[in-house]
Amino acid sequence: MSSGYLIEVEDLKQYFPVKTGFFRTTPLKAVDGVTFKIKPGETLGLVGESGCGKTTVGRSILRLYEPTAGTVKFNGEEITEKNIAVHRKDMQMVFQDPYSSLNPRMTVEDIIGEPLDVHKLYANKKERREKILALMELVGLNAEHATRYAHEFSGGQRQRIGIARALAVDPKFIVCDEAVSALDVSIQAQVINMFEDLQQKLGVAYLFIAHDLLVVRHISNRIAVMYLGKVVEIGDADEVYEHPIHPYTESLLSAVPIPDPITARQNRRIVLSGDVPSPMHMPTGCAFRTRCRFATDKCAEECPALADKGGGHFAACHNR
Repeated sequence: MSSGYLIEVEDLKQYFPVKTGFFRTTPLKAVDGVTFKIKPGETLGLVGESGCGKTTVGRSILRLYEPTAGTVKFNGEEITEKNIAVHRKDMQMVFQDPYSSLNPRMTVEDIIGEPLDVHKLYANKKERREKILALMELVGLNAEHATRYAHEFSGGQRQRIGIARALAVDPKFIVCDEAVSALDVSIQAQVINMFEDLQQKLGVAYLFIAHDLLVVRHISNRIAVMYLGKVVEIGDADEVYEHPIHPYTESLLSAVPIPDPITARQNRRIVLSGDVPSPMHMPTGCAFRTRCRFATDKCAEECPALADKGGGHFAACHNR
């Protein structure tokens, strides 16, 4: 592995054609020039409000959507339509909704065993069953759960089944798409701790997509902040949290609840004015300028590039 990175995403674009009249389509720019890298065994948290393109980034990396432009490299090798089947085993996804991502007609044993069947990862039925039971134990499920169906489990247990299914093929990289947002807070903590334990045991790297900044800070080594299809800030998790540079990141962090009432009273909430622009009709220049209190004429003319503000902390802002 030459570069030292497991995943390298370069200028990833994902445009969806939307009908806007007879024989006319307008591209909806869901992801517009996203670039980041993830090292083996590292967690990159991807945050931003709903509709900013987080999930689309995850799905485009795994080629569940065919990217419009840009490159994704795994272990230094570019992933294309031709070789994605080879890499499927190394790159997996845990979906947001544990209720709809599991087949209701299959037992837990068959759900977890399906990837083993697809990639032919066992010699006989006995080995298949042993592998499934080992995976269930790894994610905290009992052996007697194997013959049950998904609807007989709670949300947290279902998400564990989804995680066991993702781990079945021994992947090196997992996209966790809002993997804990559908769960109760107490269950969230259990599942996040499980993700961390699995990372220590197996050395797996995560792209952890979420909108809960406390969760992301807890689990991530680095954080990338997205706004309307673009990464506006990326850096070390604590550094981004303690010293946000981009006005959008500042606003997001000011909304995070603080458990200490004295600190909470001193905390100044930064409320954004205006509405999120439509991805179909983006403002010129910087997409955030219509809601930014620092916006100048330069912001309307040209879109700021991600620039290193020191110590590997990047931000896309003309005025900070």
